[in-house]
Amino acid sequence: MQKKLWEATISQKENSNLRSFEKFLINKYNFKSNKNYKKLLKWSLQNPSSFWSDIWDFAEVKGVKSLKNKFHKKFTKNQFLVNSKLNFTENLLVKNNNKKAITFISENGFKETRSWIDLKKNAEDLATFFKKHKIKKGDRVAAYMPNQIETVECFLATAAIGAIWSSCSPDFGTPGLIERFSQIKPKILILTDRYYYNGKEISILERLPSIVHKIKSIKDVLIFSYPGKKLTKISNLKNVNIFTKKNIVHSKNKIFKYEKFDFNDDLAILYSSGTTGKPKCICHRIGGVLLQHLKEHKLHCEIKPGDNIFYFTTCGWMMWNWLVSALASEASIVLFDGFPMHKNKDLLFKIAEKEKISLLGVSAKFIDQLKKLKLNIKSKFKLKYLKTICSTGSPLSSEGFEYIYRNVKKNVHLSSISGGTDIVSCFVLGNIFSPVFSGEIQNNGLGMDVDVYSEKGESILNKKGELVCKSPFPSMPNKFWNDPGGKKYQSAYFLKYKNIWYHGDYAERKKNGGYIIYGRSDATLNPGGVRLGTAEIYSVIENFKEVKESIVVGQKWDNDVRIILFVVMSKSSYLNDDIILRLKKRIRSEASPRHVPSKIIQVSDIPRTKNGKIVELAVKNTIEGTKIKNVQALANPNVLNEFKNLKQLKF
Repeated sequence: MQKKLWEATISQKENSNLRSFEKFLINKYNFKSNKNYKKLLKWSLQNPSSFWSDIWDFAEVKGVKSLKNKFHKKFTKNQFLVNSKLNFTENLLVKNNNKKAITFISENGFKETRSWIDLKKNAEDLATFFKKHKIKKGDRVAAYMPNQIETVECFLATAAIGAIWSSCSPDFGTPGLIERFSQIKPKILILTDRYYYNGKEISILERLPSIVHKIKSIKDVLIFSYPGKKLTKISNLKNVNIFTKKNIVHSKNKIFKYEKFDFNDDLAILYSSGTTGKPKCICHRIGGVLLQHLKEHKLHCEIKPGDNIFYFTTCGWMMWNWLVSALASEASIVLFDGFPMHKNKDLLFKIAEKEKISLLGVSAKFIDQLKKLKLNIKSKFKLKYLKTICSTGSPLSSEGFEYIYRNVKKNVHLSSISGGTDIVSCFVLGNIFSPVFSGEIQNNGLGMDVDVYSEKGESILNKKGELVCKSPFPSMPNKFWNDPGGKKYQSAYFLKYKNIWYHGDYAERKKNGGYIIYGRSDATLNPGGVRLGTAEIYSVIENFKEVKESIVVGQKWDNDVRIILFVVMSKSSYLNDDIILRLKKRIRSEASPRHVPSKIIQVSDIPRTKNGKIVELAVKNTIEGTKIKNVQALANPNVLNEFKNLKQLKF
């Protein structure tokens, strides 16, 4: 029985952006609907040409729209709104007043703001600086920066002149950064001198000599200071020009001209996690990203002018791009840099309260931590302005859903979302017309022909299978960099099902149109030939206060697969026979006998990517003695040594 946790009021639905869009369609097409999301979704899938064109009109995109689309039998050769012209940055800098556009807050409480007029001025000055140093359309601009205001300004400046942006957060070590940026050959590198995490100062500047030595394409380096700090002393480097903020000249009277670029030109390069090989350089297009983000922000997340949006993210995660695009909806954004529980477990909610946040975005892992700490947020913070909480990064359990409504805020739209770097947006997310059910993502995104397939390629309902997308969409990647003929692109998404986008997520589609995501399908367990998701095991373990974290993998054993559970214990606990017995008993009763691990082993830590995702495949490969192709993708690669040659796994 589905447990309904929240439903918008009649007034909320009637005054929503989604209702305005519905009326827009009713007026234009005599479309028959009355706050019915299923009808809207069906129409968007049946009329893709009209739908994406209507998003442009409804969101009042600045540019020259062409109604031409290139539809092709081959999924990746489809293009929307071909020959349309726009400037991404011009569409984000929609205001020009002294109200705040961006707020930066560091973990130690330092805060600064940027008005719309100053944001525009700074972005245009940077764009002029780039042009002066011969950065042009198609050139790559690479950034190695924390989540500060200057990072956003550099991105806006890059997009303003048609150059291609790419960023890595400072928690990427030097080898990981070099492996990514060396593939795209940037002309300029932008970095911050240092950053802070949980009270510790970490130098980025000392990594610079190694980076420019390895990436020969970098001729210019632009260095910013960490907010609130004086710039660290810089040493000269051979064959590279060093610039700082003082080299960026403000031209008072000159009006910056925003050149219009093709809808399908390149905007930014993001990277796959690289756990299965060298990180893929995923090239995203200007118009597709803008339209998709406007659709998701306005119609799915109900972002309105004057709202304050706060997503906890780094510049190495696609959610940073998603957050910055909220400017296009005339919303103000909040950037946080550092450890989200520095000195205060409820630090992010303290910020949300003070900054009058309308939409708060966090990871499922963060919500799980709050639940384990038994924090009662609503007893301390009213969160009066908070309308929406977004959760992503990994599946949010039913317990996580219920924790939010019980301990954070009762009247809030909990919008669990799932998509990825591959599309720099979402396949499935929320909407204000439909109720929120425990453990379920509400629906497909409008215009996204998402389904769940069996191994045989058949659409299935109320069963676990592969998350797929059956029709093209504007934010699918333009290409992979250095991928002649598109072979890597094709093999990444289209090998499993012919001409159907295979995303690699294990999911279940419910009768009501909702989705449950069970994690990456490449980490799926298959004991006795029965496919099992790891999420069922995790949801049981989350309720054990003795267990801090866990990771579940399948180990090849005796011509079959057996389930191995690794646990990181809480400080006051250690793994003993009693806890092992209780874990197995609970998994047996709450998941199934097939889910019970053959072995439960204590470790000190769990490998994860820079974005905080646990890496089941890396553990599986390690315990089976398979070489991991790219340990540089991991934030803590040394921890894999704990999983090698374990005696417990030899019998």
